[in-house]
Amino acid sequence: MAITGSSKFKMESSPGQSPEELVLSVSGRLDRDGLEPALAQMRQAFGQSKPRKLVIELGHLESLDSAGALALTLMQQEAQALGASTELINLASSAADLKSLLDPAELAKEPLIPEARKQGFVSEVGRAFLDMMGDFKQMIAFLGDFFLASVRAARTPRLVRWKDVALYMERVGVDGLPIVGLISFLLGLIIAFMSSLQLASFGANIFVASLVAVAMVRELGPIMTAVLIAGRSGSSFAAEIGTMKVNEEVDALVVMGYDPAAFLALPKVLASLIVIPLLTLYADLLAIVGGLLVGVLGLDLTVYAYVQQTAKSLSVFDVTSGLVKSLCFAAIIAGVGCQRGFTVRGGAQAVGAATTSAVVTAMFFIIVTDSIFAIVLHYMDW
Repeated sequence: MAITGSSKFKMESSPGQSPEELVLSVSGRLDRDGLEPALAQMRQAFGQSKPRKLVIELGHLESLDSAGALALTLMQQEAQALGASTELINLASSAADLKSLLDPAELAKEPLIPEARKQGFVSEVGRAFLDMMGDFKQMIAFLGDFFLASVRAARTPRLVRWKDVALYMERVGVDGLPIVGLISFLLGLIIAFMSSLQLASFGANIFVASLVAVAMVRELGPIMTAVLIAGRSGSSFAAEIGTMKVNEEVDALVVMGYDPAAFLALPKVLASLIVIPLLTLYADLLAIVGGLLVGVLGLDLTVYAYVQQTAKSLSVFDVTSGLVKSLCFAAIIAGVGCQRGFTVRGGAQAVGAATTSAVVTAMFFIIVTDSIFAIVLHYMDW
């Protein structure tokens, strides 16, 4: 009986000297492409005759590579597992030397990378805790490096790459004006419109101006600006530094004697500290303009009355507290973005994961910081 494999090799089966003996004659080339077909055809022949002895005749074998040697070894192991003895005949000395390099005992061992097993709840909690602690250590290490770089820059300002600071001020601030202005304008318009539906029934339309101004300047202006910049620029910082890590450019900076924290992170943080408070003021102004539009067109208020009520509702402390919040948010956005970029290990997938982590982590810390400000200001009666 002939069993034809791929175009590179052919396997023929025939009865041996006894009824319980099977002879498989292999000819042509036995390589990687013939490994699976050879094993499949041997199983087929075994299923038909169920011999007690397998003889593999290799006198017409033209070539054998490491995959072919593995195929022969696996054929022997499977035959022995089925209770049949095996014998290789007419195998060339060079092919025999190649096959001798394979250790059948090693093939039975578990793989170096075991298959993923489903962990229990306790194991998952423990792994999550260890990952969190490792992430915390990395953040502390980055803060230490950045603090030292900042001290050196304060002593020697020429170490700061001021041209890069100006570049990132443009990217974070100027390029962010359209989206920040649009979102803030619409947010002020929506707050004014929704609050007017309730205040109009009490004849308190004028207090729409107070509500929009206080809400935006104290809370929504800083936090909405920070969230937008975290998604827009914080992710950009992480992707930029992460790509440099993948391309080993950060290692090249270290070899050349540069401090990566001072060379890459410091300009980004300084630019963010300068422009994000300005963007917050810009967002507050656009939100008040949105509320003014609703007040003038929908509530029969005059521009003068709306502006006067807005000025009466706000204090210097309201504006100052909003700017202090925006400064903290700026440090969080730039710091987290740079730190996540420096932790990248691997390829493009790792850069994407670091970018996502930078945005999520920055938003989390922004919310936590804003909550702390709210509690502190409340108990200080401010």
